[in-house]
Amino acid sequence: MFRDLTGITVAITGASAGIGAASARALVAEGANVVLGARRVERLEELGTELGDKAAIVEMDVRAPADSKRLVDTAVERFGKLDAIVVNAGIGAYGGIMDLTDDQLATMMDTNIAGTVWPIRAAVPSFLESGEGDIVIVASVAGLRGAGDEAVYAATKFAQVGLAGGLDRELREKNIRVSTLAPGGTATEFAMGAGRTPDMPGLKDMMNAEDVAAAVVTVLRQPRSMRTLMWSMRSIEEAD
Repeated sequence: MFRDLTGITVAITGASAGIGAASARALVAEGANVVLGARRVERLEELGTELGDKAAIVEMDVRAPADSKRLVDTAVERFGKLDAIVVNAGIGAYGGIMDLTDDQLATMMDTNIAGTVWPIRAAVPSFLESGEGDIVIVASVAGLRGAGDEAVYAATKFAQVGLAGGLDRELREKNIRVSTLAPGGTATEFAMGAGRTPDMPGLKDMMNAEDVAAAVVTVLRQPRSMRTLMWSMRSIEEAD
C-alpha cells in the first residue's frame, strides 16, 4: 500500500522553477505541506501565493549552511515538523573543460556539491529526533555515465550519487531513507543561456519537470518498509 502524504512536510531546494516548483505543486496536490527554498524570491512568492496555506517560502542560497538551517527551522516553526527534504537546487552549463570560466566552474561545483551537503546536514537532526525521514537527491543521468561537453557538471552529479550511497549506509538503520533520482534531459531552464537555447530542437524530445516531480511523489509514497536507492529515467523519445 502506498503511503498517504496528507499532512507531511517537505522542504524543497531550487523550488522557484523547473523540477522544484513542479514537485511542490505535485506534493501539495497529495495533501503535503511544502517549504520552498530558492534565491529568486519573487518567483517563490508567486508560487507560495498559488499554493496557499500549504506552502511557506524561504529566500536562501544552498551554498550557505545558515540558509539551509533556516529552511529546516521554518518547516518546524510553520508546520511542526520536517518529514522529507528534496535536494534539487543545481546549475549546469554546456562546454568543454577549457570553455567555461574559473568562476563558472567554481560556482557549479559549490552549488551542486556543497549545495547538496548543507541542506541534508540541516535536515538530518530533525529526522533523527522524529525517528524517520526521507532525503531525495535530484541528480542526473550524467552522474551515472558522464557526458560530453559537461564533464565538470557530470563530476558534480557523480559526487551526489556517491554521497547518496554513503548516506544510505549511514542512515538506513536510523529509519532515514535516501533516494537518488537521475533524470535524463528535462525541458526546464537548466543551462538556458549557458549552452541551451529555447529553440533547441532536442527540447521537444525531453521529459518535462512534471515527469520528474511524479517520481519525487512516488518515492515518498513508498511504504516505510522499503526504499528506492536509485531511479534513472529518460524520455521515450530521447535517443541518447
